Amino acid sequence: MLNQETFWNSVEQHISAATDQSFITQQRRAVGGGCINQAWQVSAADQAYFVKVNAASGLAMFEAEAAGLTELAASHTVRVPKPIGWGSAAGQAYLVLEYVPLDGSGSGQSMQTLGQQLALLHRQPQPYFGWPRDNTIGSTPQLNARAEDWITFWREQRLGFQLQLAARNSHGGALQRQGEMLLAQFAGLFAGYAPPPSLLHGDLWGGNAGCTTHGEPVIFDPAAYYGDREADLAMTELFGGFPEGFYAAYRETWPLDAGYPQRRTLYNLYHILNHLNLFGGGYRAQAERMIQQLLAELK
Repeated sequence: MLNQETFWNSVEQHISAATDQSFITQQRRAVGGGCINQAWQVSAADQAYFVKVNAASGLAMFEAEAAGLTELAASHTVRVPKPIGWGSAAGQAYLVLEYVPLDGSGSGQSMQTLGQQLALLHRQPQPYFGWPRDNTIGSTPQLNARAEDWITFWREQRLGFQLQLAARNSHGGALQRQGEMLLAQFAGLFAGYAPPPSLLHGDLWGGNAGCTTHGEPVIFDPAAYYGDREADLAMTELFGGFPEGFYAAYRETWPLDAGYPQRRTLYNLYHILNHLNLFGGGYRAQAERMIQQLLAELK
């Protein structure tokens, strides 16, 4: 109990210093924060904040998330929660964000606006593939070393890295054999297509997007980096998808290349391999089917 009191006292002091406004919690309630972190809403009078909590070893993860949110916000395209501060106390790391009240349903117009805003985010040119620092996808390390060639970046720092993790997690056999074949061949999916680097959210599924109670789109929990915009769009289709109005608005703002449907599977394979490495279970069979589909299309 003492450690928890010490922890929350430190968080309050950090908020007070960061906002230049005294903050003493009047209400604290647990809220949904996914499977990686604990999450809390803390409030006092007219102040409210969203606080993520993890073990002290998670501090670098929170620092990278704050950096991603800051860069997304600087694009002036789509709203993200503002980072207030991060740190560690009493053996725990924390990230304090602006609390953004969300409307769970989201209107069709809001999702159309999000599609337009995401395309505008992606259209802003970036200097290279990668990012200034590594970060995480879930709790898995995500490598972001600078690269000038997208195919090499995706081979080495995305699919290749996840396949190496899978091997260390005892997922060998056909997954590794066919995975190596795919690594050697997938450049064939990029014939006539050379994507420019775009700032990506990096983990954009339905659970990481919503709209405010006033109908303004919001995205959060990024795994940001500079990459092919199709990778962001592909993930929006992975776990249930977004409304059709979202995709129509995106395409109207920035039309997609004809080869996107094939590369969508390639990009989503990264996330399925990551889920295999995090959770095991049926994700191995799904990853193997995706690899087989891609190899068949490359014949």
